[in-house]
Parts: sequence; structure tokens; C-alpha cells
Amino acid sequence: QVQLVESGGGLVQAGGSLRLPCAASGRTFRTYAMSWFRQPPGKEREFVAAIDRNGDITSYVESVKGRFTISRDNAKKTVYLQMNRLKPEDTAIYYCAVQYDGGWFTNPSSKYASWGQGTKVTVSS
Repeated sequence: QVQLVESGGGLVQAGGSLRLPCAASGRTFRTYAMSWFRQPPGKEREFVAAIDRNGDITSYVESVKGRFTISRDNAKKTVYLQMNRLKPEDTAIYYCAVQYDGGWFTNPSSKYASWGQGTKVTVSS
């Protein structure tokens, strides 16, 4: 089972940027698609972005397109979420995750996935 550790969260003003790394354990990281999700205060967890195992294919929720970029470094076993032009509505706990079978993963309710502990992002207006 893959262990995931997110970092990089914090308090930022609207319009600012943050970069969230997620470090993974395990020798098979390069074979997994990776995803980011977030859970805003008082709301359900939602899909944010996903990237295939080679970094060639990405997908984003509409609300972050053009502002967020997901990327990965397989040598470092790390997936990143670069967040630019942040808005107060981006305030949430951000989680990286991988499905047990390593496949494409956008379902925030999946029970067949490994999740990190989350990192909190707060965007002030």
C-alpha cells in the first residue's frame, strides 16, 4: 500500500500562489495515476486534478482550470499541485490520493484508495 504525505499548505492572500508536494512511498509510484482532491469547510470532498503515470495526461475540475497545474517527478516519487491566482473559495484541506489498482481516479468517495493526511490551504480575501 502506498503511503502519501502532503505538505506546503498555509495562509495566502487572494491572488497568491502555493505549491503542494505529495511524497509517496513504494517502488511502484511510476506505475500509478495520481490525484488531488480537496474538502472545503462544511462541504463534501471534491476532485481537483489528476495525472497519468507518465505525466502526459492531466485532468482538472472546471473551477481550477487555467490556475492550477498538476505535475509529477517519478524519480522523486512526488506529485505536485501548483496553485496560482488563488481565490477564497479555494480554501480547503487538500489531499493527494492513489487508487489501489493505480488507475485513473476522480471519485472522491472511493473506498479503494490510499489517502494522505491532508494539508490545509486558507486563502484570505
